[in-house]
Amino acid sequence: MKISTRGRYAIRVMLDLAEHNTGEYIPLMDIAKRQEISEKYLEAIVASLSKNGFVRSLRGKGGGYQLLKDPSEYTIGSILRLTEGSLAPIACLEHEPNQCERVSVCKTLKMWEGAYKVITEYFDGITIADLLVDTTDVGNYII
Repeated sequence: MKISTRGRYAIRVMLDLAEHNTGEYIPLMDIAKRQEISEKYLEAIVASLSKNGFVRSLRGKGGGYQLLKDPSEYTIGSILRLTEGSLAPIACLEHEPNQCERVSVCKTLKMWEGAYKVITEYFDGITIADLLVDTTDVGNYII
């Protein structure tokens, strides 16, 4: 599994909004400068975050972005599912129930299900708040 820049940058945006939360809206230009990411690229990312209820936006003077919820309510898994789609390591695990024609005879399915479980539990077990505390050791999670 490979996480795209879109997924990684979405996490960085969410962290930036949490770190710099003063109650005011944070201009995208400020986030782009701090994160060293193109403002144009971030526009598409924050549009998706806004549309899906992760952040709120305000246009015009004094505008920008804010988190809608507390940083502890955003898991890394939820952000990655929004930006990357499914976290499933293989296509047949993307839908419930599994629609693969080989599901009854597949000797590797349990292995892939195990990998999927580990990935999901890992990313769903880390919040934006966890990353604000310490980016090197989040509980049992080494980042």
